[in-house]
Amino acid sequence: MSSEYAKQLGAKLRAIRTQQGLSLHGVEEKSQGRWKAVVVGSYERGDRAVTVQRLAELADFYGVPVQELLPGTSPAGAAEPPPKLVLDLERLAHVPVEKAGPLQRYAATIQSQRGDYNGKVLSIRQDDLRTLAVIYDQSPSVLTEQLISWGVLGADARRAVQHEDA
Repeated sequence: MSSEYAKQLGAKLRAIRTQQGLSLHGVEEKSQGRWKAVVVGSYERGDRAVTVQRLAELADFYGVPVQELLPGTSPAGAAEPPPKLVLDLERLAHVPVEKAGPLQRYAATIQSQRGDYNGKVLSIRQDDLRTLAVIYDQSPSVLTEQLISWGVLGADARRAVQHEDA
């Protein structure tokens, strides 16, 4: 295993661990000593080669497919991530409530759950857009066009929806 590949693999391992909110010692505790912090740390730094068997066991421990840990792969084989969906809350406030009421309530709920009250913008996920499309009884792409026409979403949101449709 090349040292560059080992470092990339280690970066993927570290990313998965931190996404799960685990420290190296947390991994050792959660695994009841099966995975020693020093060993996992050396895998993450690329200082120690990991066997295919051990990698499969680590993937199982983290609850992710092995391919998620391999360098050069990304979820669903995406070459680049889709653009973020960012709602302009200041513009949303100026859209008539009879049009934007459901979106305003949905955005307020997300803000409350996140404790995010900056009031200017709000990032939403693809799942949020699909949910809103159901609420508005429209397809995600039609709703996206409507939100762009209101000035609530930027035009680059079209790429996010096209990426989703692909």
